[in-house]
Amino acid sequence: MRILLAEDDPLIGNGLQQGLQRAGFAVDWATDGDAAALALNTTSYGLVLLDLGLPKQDGLALLAKLRARNVARNVDTPVIIITARDAVPDRVAGLDGGADDYIVKPFALEELLARMRVVHRRQAGRAKSTLQVGRLRLDPAQHRLWLHDNEISVTSREFALLLELMHDPAIIVSREQLEERLYGWNEEIESNAIQVHVHNLRRKLGVLAIRTVRGVGYQIGEIA
Repeated sequence: MRILLAEDDPLIGNGLQQGLQRAGFAVDWATDGDAAALALNTTSYGLVLLDLGLPKQDGLALLAKLRARNVARNVDTPVIIITARDAVPDRVAGLDGGADDYIVKPFALEELLARMRVVHRRQAGRAKSTLQVGRLRLDPAQHRLWLHDNEISVTSREFALLLELMHDPAIIVSREQLEERLYGWNEEIESNAIQVHVHNLRRKLGVLAIRTVRGVGYQIGEIA
């Protein structure tokens, strides 16, 4: 999943970016409200981590614009506010302004990751923390994968690709969409990177694990 991190504090921003990348996310980091607004207008994100005290454009103003844009485009980008503002009126303003969650600094990375998973489960209408297609089961919290109850070792990028396909098994995801969701601003992408990941996953899970829909993209396969 590709995340936009809007945070002006260099120490917090650097720590969050590195921690989220280690957890398997692609992270674009914007240090002011104008840069965050530009990123949101040009890139599709799976989630936004939004500080309220941003220079150039306040976080609440940015949230209002994002929600208006989402309505116009019929999308629903989850937003978690990350801020030092811990007063009840600030929390109410953030949640009523359209945030999906609100977490006060300082916080543990593990708690943030858990809240991110909850937001995505809620958005997908799922109660379970794991994803399962046939005999293939994936646990986003533990970054573990099982096939026929046998644990399979995959790279973080292979795991992220499977996660994108398993969120909605009925959806075909294009190569361009996968590249956008798996890689951030400063990451180089080889022209055949997605094909290589798919090839490696088929080698580990079976040739039918991922379907290629010619001219369209990829879809999780029938895994009996």
